[in-house]
Amino acid sequence: MDQFTVNLLFVGASFALYIGIAIWARAGSTSEFYAAGRGVHPVTNGMATAADWMSAASFISMAGLIAFTGYDNSSYLMGWTGGYVLLALLLAPYLRKFGKFTVSEFIGDRFYSPTARLVAVICLIVASTTYVIGQMTGVGVAFGRFLEISNSAGLLIGACVVFAYAVFGGMKGVTYTQVAQYCVLILAYTIPAIFISLQLTGNPVPALGLFGDYAPTGEPLLAKLDAIVTDLGFNEYTTQNGDTLNMVLFTLSLMIGTAGLPHVIMRFFTVPRVADARWSAGWALVFIALLYLTAPAVGAMARLNITDMFWPNGTDAEAVSVEEINTDPRYDWMATWQKTGLLGWEDKNGDGKIQYYNDKAEGMQAKAVENGWEGNELTNFNRDILVLANPEIANLPGWVIGLVAAGGLAAALSTAAGLLLAISSAVSHDLIKGRFAPDISEKGELMSARIAMAVAIVIATYLGLNPPGFAAQTVALAFGLAAASIFPALMMGIFSKKVNNTGAVAGMLAGLVVTLVYIFLHKGWFFIPGTNSFTDADPLLLSIKSTSFGAVGAMINFAVAYVVSGMTSPLPDDIKELVESVRVPRGAGAAAADH
Repeated sequence: MDQFTVNLLFVGASFALYIGIAIWARAGSTSEFYAAGRGVHPVTNGMATAADWMSAASFISMAGLIAFTGYDNSSYLMGWTGGYVLLALLLAPYLRKFGKFTVSEFIGDRFYSPTARLVAVICLIVASTTYVIGQMTGVGVAFGRFLEISNSAGLLIGACVVFAYAVFGGMKGVTYTQVAQYCVLILAYTIPAIFISLQLTGNPVPALGLFGDYAPTGEPLLAKLDAIVTDLGFNEYTTQNGDTLNMVLFTLSLMIGTAGLPHVIMRFFTVPRVADARWSAGWALVFIALLYLTAPAVGAMARLNITDMFWPNGTDAEAVSVEEINTDPRYDWMATWQKTGLLGWEDKNGDGKIQYYNDKAEGMQAKAVENGWEGNELTNFNRDILVLANPEIANLPGWVIGLVAAGGLAAALSTAAGLLLAISSAVSHDLIKGRFAPDISEKGELMSARIAMAVAIVIATYLGLNPPGFAAQTVALAFGLAAASIFPALMMGIFSKKVNNTGAVAGMLAGLVVTLVYIFLHKGWFFIPGTNSFTDADPLLLSIKSTSFGAVGAMINFAVAYVVSGMTSPLPDDIKELVESVRVPRGAGAAAADH
């Protein structure tokens, strides 16, 4: 059986499972559509939350970014994991106790203002739409490779699959689909990692193999990797090479952005009791850790394997020949990925070899002249393909490659469904029912939610065809927007008795607008290529890149909210009592009865 057929079997079987679950768990009421009827077990919810959380950025893109940058990109791991702890401790239980369906509804009630609710909806839609672009990018990459079609065609197919199970299943269908998707993605991520760790270090636990010895030579794996990449003019893999200010702000932006992302927070509205929200968070952290402890090893080992393929006899010997790439079965993966447009190479100096090195490093200029090299000949290696190509690079069995295909799609589709649900809930429950048509029937609200989700899928697909960066970079922008707009409002809503409705609205708008403008100045207005005034290599403010600005936006949000609140009317007594009742455990069990 050829590899294409194996891929089709794995992907087709997983899709049949997802759609079957969605039909079985079809939402029949608004409570089931928005919150799965508030009857999800904490372990089940923890697994679904993990799938919702571990998106295409985590599965497909993060290890690729770590592999090609090293220690500097470990901030993705630190920020996302730390943010989840922040969410579990500071937000999830309190929001569940409040007993509402959506984040915007909490903000509207806490700040006693329809305007605050409307602004929260706008912030949520902007952040979620940016986030879903990254997921659709991942869908296109995965489909393009494993169905051997173009990136764009793969993205369109993925959009149809999301439509099939998210629009009809709602939160109830998405929850149980995400449990299945978690099982698929974690197996798909860890099984190849175990194989590769055994090959390179003899240790079946990738996280331990990362700090073990490289089997062929007996030297530490990371020391071997450091030596190879520095020989080729790249930065040392295990040391910090980037700017500290930007790294700190980027990590902080990811942390507080995590705690402000509505599609994750919504999962904590699905459990019966407040205590279950805490348990859900704990279980989700366990399930997330299985992948996040493996990701650094996947990145490092993949980088070693790739370098070894281009310099099979060592960096002091000759590079791989074009003839070998074309005839040796070990290099078949290169021709396959070349079809997607995400991998490319060119024999620039006509010597029949493909030299992969950092042609921008000053120390490599003399060596290049001496050897007659005319630049790096691995002209395109999209970071998003690394995890998906990893089993092929390591020459693993065909069934492992098929499993990774299904896993990559599961990761992207699970988060895309959660985000689209957050968008549709905001539009139908907070905008239509909450503002424009409060007397709408439950059937009408359910229909409006499904129409809103369908429209969101169309928009996300269109934007996914021209993303502003790799999947993880695009997602980082979304985290920055959530950090600057939603997180401060939630924190002040739960823990402060000083911020009033005017302050909250002013803070959210200030944080969102300033951050969005900063992103557009660096990534192009509305992400249209060529309309940017700055780049992340040469940013507007100090060394702060667009992906790191969310933390600054959050500080602006907090400052504006407190200043404006201090200049306007104080918080009403009934709202102070509401804040107190949300924070104090007294009467927490009553939340189960709400709605």
